[in-house]
Amino acid sequence: MNLLKIAISSFGTLIALFLFTKILGNRQMSQLSMYDYVSSVTIGSIAGEMSILSSDSFLEPLVAMAVFSILTYIISYLTCKSIYLRRFFEGPALLLYQDGQIYEKNLLKAKLDIDELLSSCRLSGYFDLEEIHTIYLESNGMLSILPKAISRPVNPKDMHMEPEQSLPLANIIIDGKILPKVLNIINKNETWVYQQLKKHGIKNIEEVILASYDFTTDSLNIYIKFHRKMIRDIFE
Repeated sequence: MNLLKIAISSFGTLIALFLFTKILGNRQMSQLSMYDYVSSVTIGSIAGEMSILSSDSFLEPLVAMAVFSILTYIISYLTCKSIYLRRFFEGPALLLYQDGQIYEKNLLKAKLDIDELLSSCRLSGYFDLEEIHTIYLESNGMLSILPKAISRPVNPKDMHMEPEQSLPLANIIIDGKILPKVLNIINKNETWVYQQLKKHGIKNIEEVILASYDFTTDSLNIYIKFHRKMIRDIFE
């Protein structure tokens, strides 16, 4: 009977945790600031208490989770409105390197050593600090790297070119199912979709794992399900 109670409480905890996470927003799932990390750990701990029924009442930890989630939401809202509160809860960005100068005190404040700094630079594609002009440590723990002008990739503006602006592709078929809402957005209908599939020699829509609409070419990029198992690949 106790195992059944734990199973039921775990299911209820999962639902509650999902709902509160939806309320708090995607910041809880992205790169976390210090405050986001603390709030996530705390809410997770309360959820653990709920799932194993360490308290006599399932309602008590649920109320605690709700109160903490509401406080977290309020603080997140206030930090969006006030730069001073944002600096207090999240902290400012730290300048670690600029124009050939490594700022040792800021490295110590960030709890980073030279090896970690160089490793992060390599992960971003920079193996030589001479290619970099500025490095900041952001409040979420990620490095922002500004390369020197001579080291950055060439872009169309450098070549005095004005390419046409591309737009995100709209996915209108996923796993063999047409998405009607997306069709309405791009002002197309199912008849047009089937005509496009016919042009590509596709008779059964169930064979399409993904089809994306390209606004530039007014056509579909179609990907067919591949049923054979790959035996080897180049990374084995």
